[in-house]
Amino acid sequence: MNLLEVTDLRVTLQTSRGAVEALRGLSFSVERGGTLGLIGESGCGKSLTALALMGLLPEGARVQGSIRLAGTELTSLDDAAMCAVRGLRMGMVFQEPMTALNPLHTVGRQIAESLRLHRSMAAQDARAEALRLLQRVQLPQAAQRFDAYPHQLSGGQRQRVVIAIALACGPELLIADEPTTALDVTTQREVLDLIAELVAEDGMGLLLISHDLGVMADTVQRMLVMYAGTVVESGPTAAVFAQRAHPYTRGLFAARPRLGLPRGTRLATIPGRVPELADMPRGCPFAARCDIAVDACKAADPPNVTVAPGHTSRCLKAVPVS
Repeated sequence: MNLLEVTDLRVTLQTSRGAVEALRGLSFSVERGGTLGLIGESGCGKSLTALALMGLLPEGARVQGSIRLAGTELTSLDDAAMCAVRGLRMGMVFQEPMTALNPLHTVGRQIAESLRLHRSMAAQDARAEALRLLQRVQLPQAAQRFDAYPHQLSGGQRQRVVIAIALACGPELLIADEPTTALDVTTQREVLDLIAELVAEDGMGLLLISHDLGVMADTVQRMLVMYAGTVVESGPTAAVFAQRAHPYTRGLFAARPRLGLPRGTRLATIPGRVPELADMPRGCPFAARCDIAVDACKAADPPNVTVAPGHTSRCLKAVPVS
């Protein structure tokens, strides 16, 4: 049985222009010990997917479909039951550690709080375990920094604290939402290596959200390419990288920086922008930006075509497996 099963997930948000569907029929799974990546431009629904899994959607949001964690249906849980799941069975590493951490409390206290809440530890035991966690995530001089406040740490150090909080209660699933945002390249690599090492050690499932193709190539076994609140291509990471069956996926690859390009070379770009939720067009949402679109693309939602075993693409021009 898969650790996480998401089936036909739909999220409707209330906006000044009325109700809009922000996630449109997402289905995916994560195995125990498996790694899955979500990639796409800003505004495609990656972070909203993570918030839906964690039960942290904005007030008034409506969820349809199924989210099952080790057999437990999360969409039917009340607030109290969902609070017991967050932090204990699911941990999340947020995009920006400075906003994820409470500036009024020391980092050690913030880790210990989760241990006392979910594992009913005494204050002294929680402090000792929190220090062990800081050492495990390789925070330099962990004992000396235990009573530091978030603003006294560097960006990379704060991110290690956020990871320690997410791992404090030994969750079954770790969600990492752009965990290397605003970090320098060296620190990015250290944080990603640390997450991969910890996931492998504990046998957790990992859902990694990023806009960086290089991160996906190095970190996850399978990936979903998201666009306008839906998945347009999915499959094993190596297969998606090799075949790039959807024109949006090809556009993302063409736009990435590459070593060896002559000085002054302009990077390729995808024309246009992700459509507003309230102005979602009929048919394929990428059709207006696609250079191979035909009239049929704008008439109806494209089918999900199997291009190879385990590899699908939601495109009329996708070549099906023979």
